[in-house]
This record gives sequence, structure tokens and C-alpha cells, in this order.
Amino acid sequence: MTIDKICVVGGGRMGRQIALNAAIYGHGAVVYDLNPAVCEDVAKWAEEYLTERIIKNKLTEEQVVKTKSLFRVETDLTKACQGVDCVIECIVEIESAKRELFKQLSDIVDENVILATNSSFMVSSKFADCVKNPSRLCNMHFYNPALVMKFVEVVQGPHTSDETAQAAYDFCVSVGKKPIWQKKEIDGFAGNYLFAGLMERAKYLVEHGYCTYQDVDTAMEEGFHYPMGPFRLNDFTGINLSFDMMKAQYEKTGVKPDMYDIYEDLVKRGRIGRQVGHGFYDYV
Repeated sequence: MTIDKICVVGGGRMGRQIALNAAIYGHGAVVYDLNPAVCEDVAKWAEEYLTERIIKNKLTEEQVVKTKSLFRVETDLTKACQGVDCVIECIVEIESAKRELFKQLSDIVDENVILATNSSFMVSSKFADCVKNPSRLCNMHFYNPALVMKFVEVVQGPHTSDETAQAAYDFCVSVGKKPIWQKKEIDGFAGNYLFAGLMERAKYLVEHGYCTYQDVDTAMEEGFHYPMGPFRLNDFTGINLSFDMMKAQYEKTGVKPDMYDIYEDLVKRGRIGRQVGHGFYDYV
């Protein structure tokens, strides 16, 4: 079982980067999005990014020509999935939306096509009942920005076959990543499970008035040599995504997480991170 050609469902920041990164490394990659405007934006973005790579001597003109031949966008899900070995779900972090998508994908692709979710916190077993042959279902969690970050978590659920996990792991290696193979599921996976401890304490300090978020970032950057403190990093990964997880936690437990109101206010004001130029910090 090997992965050569992929379809990424969702043309947002993560989806487009996962697909283009795969194409740069010689894999066929299709980005599917229902919204034609999003597809147009993805195509424009890819053109601009690849042109910039040539200017910066990161890619040759020949490499860019090859990448473009392997990369495309589609507004028809059936067409996007034709001939692929793996479909990577990269849509909103809403469980019901992902469940509907996996049911749809299960009816479209062959039962041996690997189905992966790029969710940053939902384990794939949540969707095992949505697909035929759940042994081909796993987590393949790329870190943002996927064109730059090397770390990927391949998470093997109790339903996931060794062959599926191995193929996902091998694919990640083939696109220049340094993946880990997590043998058991845990909410948040290895990376976020570890980082959650830091983030929980960081939010506690801010929520209860011990110090500002800027102080927390300074402590971690200057005291422990983190490339970015937790809140600066959150600007990079997306405040809206973090708020989605906080909201899900609040709905599940009935306990409002620390800094919930602050995150909610930032999202309402459109300050969702570096992608828009404003988050905890300003970038324009």
C-alpha cells in the first residue's frame, strides 16, 4: 500500500499548503473546495508562491513546471478523487461536518483508498462508523504552515491497519517531513497533548492577572529559547482554530476555559492571526 496521488478536501490555508507541498515533492495533488472563489484563490496563490520560489532560488524553473503539472484545483469532489490513493480531510474543526464528509467520501472512492483527517484534535475513531472499511482511516496531522513545518503526526486508531499507518508515515517522509507514528489515540495527539500543558498554564497566568500575554511570550522566548512564545505561536496557527477547540471543550464540560472570552472577542473582531495581519499582535 503506497500513496502517490492525493486529494485534499478544503482549500484553506492548511489544505492548499499540504497539497502544494506534495506536488513540489513529485506527487499528484488535487485541492477540492466547493466554493469556486476559493479555488480561484488557491490557483492564484500557488502561482504566486511558485514564482517567488524561483526568484529566491529555492526552486528551479524546471521544478516549478513539473510542480504545476502535478497540482490542480477542483470544485467537483468526484472528479477530484478520481485515481487518488489518499484523501486528506482539511475542513472546519466541526465534528458533524467531518462526519458528513467522510460518509460522502466513503461512497465516492474505492474501499482501499486511504482516508485521513488533518484535524488537530479529533481522533479518527470518531469517524470510523462513517466509512466502509475503517481500517484505511487514520489521522495525518500536518503542522501549520505545512509548507515549512517538518512535523506530522500519523495516529493509528484501534480501527486503523498497520498497512494504512505505514503508508501514511512513508508518504509524509516522501514529502520532506519528519513524522511520528503514534500507536494509540489520545485527544490532541502527542504534540498538542504536550503543548496543552504549557498553554493551560499560560492562559491561567493571563486570565487571573498574573501577567500579560506579552510577558508570557517573553518568558518562553527569552528564558527558554522558544522560537515563539505560546501566544505568538497561536497567531501563527490561527486563533479561530484554537477558539473552536475551546468552544468544543466548553460545550462538553460546561466549564469555561481560561481566556475563553478573550479568544471569543478576538474572533468576533476578525483578529484571527497572522493570516489576516492581526491577532494578539499586529503584523501590518
